[in-house]
Amino acid sequence: MKITLEHALNLLLVFLPVPIIGSALHWSPVIIFLSACIAIVPLAGLMGKATEYLADRIGSGWGALLNATFGNACELIIALAALRAGLIDVVEASITGSIIGNILLVLGASMLVGGFRYQTQYFNRTAATTSATLLALAAISLTVPAVFQLANAHGGKVAQPSNYNLALAIAAIQLVTYVLSLIFSLKTHKQLYFSNDGEEKDVALGTSGWGVGKSSAVLLLATVAVAVLSEYLVNAVEQSAEALGLSHIFIGVILVAIVGNAAEHSTAILMAHKNKMDLSINIALGSGSQIALFVAPVIVFVGYFTGHPMDLCFSEVEILSIVVSVIILSFVATDGECNWLEGVQLLAVYCILGAAFFFASH
Repeated sequence: MKITLEHALNLLLVFLPVPIIGSALHWSPVIIFLSACIAIVPLAGLMGKATEYLADRIGSGWGALLNATFGNACELIIALAALRAGLIDVVEASITGSIIGNILLVLGASMLVGGFRYQTQYFNRTAATTSATLLALAAISLTVPAVFQLANAHGGKVAQPSNYNLALAIAAIQLVTYVLSLIFSLKTHKQLYFSNDGEEKDVALGTSGWGVGKSSAVLLLATVAVAVLSEYLVNAVEQSAEALGLSHIFIGVILVAIVGNAAEHSTAILMAHKNKMDLSINIALGSGSQIALFVAPVIVFVGYFTGHPMDLCFSEVEILSIVVSVIILSFVATDGECNWLEGVQLLAVYCILGAAFFFASH
């Protein structure tokens, strides 16, 4: 029997009970944290596959709503667990990590893998430019609150209510923009995103034999499992960070972001290897846009109504990393073609930013 990437990821499900058992037996927080991270990877993959199947079967309108709700559900669940625990820095770091991870790590790896097999790969320039512009809007959305905070600082004190009100206003604008982007991609300009590779995509995702009932059950069970594991992961973050000598920001930007996106990352790279760069770029940049314009605003509103307000005032390094990512994206992903060297360039920027976050914690 041929072992596929899907099978390899599913083997990681053996780690599912480890955090629960480890917590009951008072094992090291590092073991609980790492095992929860590993177990979430295949669960995120199952959620993504079930969501894609259901979205394809129920039509573009409801499918878009389903994708908006569950497309990045794993990252959203982890972020909400961290928010409930009061770990705002982890929440902001995971958002930052998901955005730069999709732009630099996923797209870079896709271009590199695809470029090794094909000298030049081509994709729809208009669709890629639209996604890049949405990500530029995300960079602006995260920069403005930080500048606003500095402008309102007086005598070392900041007008906190004003910061939260600004965050709510920006979150509302982001959600409206995201809904309009769905209308653009699914109705008025859907030809830019249309692909004849639906059958092969189903095979790649491993859902070709799934039915609506099975997909719904998998989505429900995987969502519950991720929610449970997220609690163990978040509860072990602080002690694990101290034991490993890492900051909350590094864990959120690098580890948590990669865990939440690992399965989706593998699909984007697989599509690039098959010379389907349109699909690969749509996965990478679409996921980044969804994090910035849907997940982040949802967290802001949930935090406000649950007494854990988030003011979107990201750290200087986080803002810099997103802005730099958007800048290099405009150079390599908006001309309609790519090669392996452009993938190397994106990965190099990701490694540089990763080093910055690592050494910032020491």
